[in-house]
Amino acid sequence: MICIPTEIPQELCAIDDELKAIYHSKDSFCIWVFQTRADRNRFMDATASMDKDAREGYYEEYFD
Repeated sequence: MICIPTEIPQELCAIDDELKAIYHSKDSFCIWVFQTRADRNRFMDATASMDKDAREGYYEEYFD
């Protein structure tokens, strides 16, 4: 396991994990938050092969 210590806002920690999608790369860590588990799962399925920029675009187009 690799753990990177950081300060996470309590508001984000309080959100049900099933409503969050997490992405990381060598230079960023992103958390997307959804209204429903179904939305989160649809996002994960649709963006499985996308890079960060493409995922951000998809999120903005369909969920923002």
